Amino acid sequence: MTTAFHTEKIQLNVDGSLVRGTFYTPSNTDGPFPVIVMAHGWGMVSGGDLEDYAAGMVAADFAALTFDFRHLGASEGEPRQDIDPHRQVEDYKAAISYVRARPEVDGERIGVWGSSYSGGHALVVAAVDRRVRCVVAQVPTISGWRAAQQRLSPAELAAQQEWFIQDRDARFGGAIGQTIKMISANPSEKVAYPGAESYDYMSARGKTCPSWRNEVTVRSLELARTYEPGAYIERIAPTPLLMIIADADSITPTGLQQDAYRRAHHPKRLLMVPGGHYSVYTDHFEDTRKAAADWFSRHLGSVTNRQWSDEAGSEVTC
Repeated sequence: MTTAFHTEKIQLNVDGSLVRGTFYTPSNTDGPFPVIVMAHGWGMVSGGDLEDYAAGMVAADFAALTFDFRHLGASEGEPRQDIDPHRQVEDYKAAISYVRARPEVDGERIGVWGSSYSGGHALVVAAVDRRVRCVVAQVPTISGWRAAQQRLSPAELAAQQEWFIQDRDARFGGAIGQTIKMISANPSEKVAYPGAESYDYMSARGKTCPSWRNEVTVRSLELARTYEPGAYIERIAPTPLLMIIADADSITPTGLQQDAYRRAHHPKRLLMVPGGHYSVYTDHFEDTRKAAADWFSRHLGSVTNRQWSDEAGSEVTC
């Protein structure tokens, strides 16, 4: 395994907006390389642990591309801090086209990695884009609606829906869409992601990612309620799927992820780690990074060695 690598700041045009990221290649071995396309979860941006995951892929002799979605971080797009899952899926597909055009890349050996909200995107992209030969979805969003039902009371859901309507009507009338803080240290403040768990993780990552902003559009929350990446789970095979989940996840509920994994067809594998949603990035970072790199190595090791045949699904608990 190599540890040295080259990095290059890149940009690609997606529907008139520049998506910016970092392209990694191993420096101690020759290409063309298999490549892993990677992006972070809800409202998060490149830098920090996303780059640490990419370094793990490069250490396993992959090229890697990390990027910010449109409207976030270093990438262009207005309004800022607007999270549209369908546009983000298109960003992934554009990034796949970008790496396939790179001379250092073997365009027949492309993997996709996503986590949390982008874990849901990884499921969708793997299901609809057959250029993807292997996928890792870490603590993925499965159902925006069912997750909200588990986190909010009926009265809270109704109040939130009324808020969405007010914001939509105001934007139709020409007003600027409302935004809301992502997190707050004040437990009584209205935020997109309440609770100490989200505050601790996002605020810490914000310190290492200067382009991260602690706000999101209300429209983003409305779109999240309609997002159902779990509906694509049966369509991923024969692309090999690794799902990494946490056993006490209340952000993307564990039960929804387990149900989605059961519905997925082979080849597949499940890694379950103890803890909440963010434990995959903190307590179990080395385990989750290694599991992803090993899965990609197994299925992208060579063109002639690709595993398109059925293999027994397995469940591993750390």
